[in-house]
Amino acid sequence: MSASTCIDLLHLGVEGSIACYLIEAEEPTVVDPGPTTTLDRLVDELARLGVGSGDLRHIALTHVHLDHAGATGHLLELFPGATVHVHADGASHMSDPERLVASTRRTFGDAHDTLWGEVKPVPTDRIRPWRPGDAGPWQGLSPRETPGHIAHHVAFLDERDGTLFAGDSMGVVLSGAPPIPPTPPPAVDLEAWGRTLEYVGRLAPERFAATHFGFRSDVEPCRVELTEKLRALEARVRASFEADDGSDAEAYDKEVREELTPFMGPERVSRYFGMFSAATDWAGVAFYLKRKQREAP
Repeated sequence: MSASTCIDLLHLGVEGSIACYLIEAEEPTVVDPGPTTTLDRLVDELARLGVGSGDLRHIALTHVHLDHAGATGHLLELFPGATVHVHADGASHMSDPERLVASTRRTFGDAHDTLWGEVKPVPTDRIRPWRPGDAGPWQGLSPRETPGHIAHHVAFLDERDGTLFAGDSMGVVLSGAPPIPPTPPPAVDLEAWGRTLEYVGRLAPERFAATHFGFRSDVEPCRVELTEKLRALEARVRASFEADDGSDAEAYDKEVREELTPFMGPERVSRYFGMFSAATDWAGVAFYLKRKQREAP
């Protein structure tokens, strides 16, 4: 019988912000260990769940962003039998994280170290790069290419119970709220994300597990709403360009906070979006549209 557990990493003390998932199997697996700043919490929770230093076998990364994968190098030192599974196009960012950290610093500025902590390189001999068509960590845990939030995003389908460990591909879903598009710069691709959401519709998992945050069984409503919100955000940013209105990013951030306040309460909304501002998501879509303009013939 399949089982998986959502571990609340309590990032900066905020409940329901960043999740790591333990998949209980013959070869225990964690999906997205989170940032280094929550490493102690993760190790303590794994021990509470019966996973000691000699037990963990696989670390499955949906992608390399530090809120998902930043603790990986540290975790490998504590769990010497574990292997890292990551898209081949993201593997180099794990073995040599310097460019990844520099990019993250540009986005988060002085808050970077408080949010994410130190990132340690992952030894190349402990990385299993994944390419479409390759097998997963073990039979029954199937990687699925899900680009959009970032080009080398992978979701993992537990075929035993139909759970899709979706990373960010199904959006940010906090406290039962409708999905919010996470679209930070510089690598978001809205066209690819649309295809990913169509694919999830065909895949029809029983439920999905989001890093931000938790299990959701209302897969189709979330999929449809996220598709609509991505399209609406793209249209809104495009219209802002045409009107030369630089203030709409702040208005968007305010609207997202207001939408989630009934589900989370004002304090948690303020603390969460103090870390993950929706204005940054606006900037990611703006960056994407400008890139498309440059690449247009």
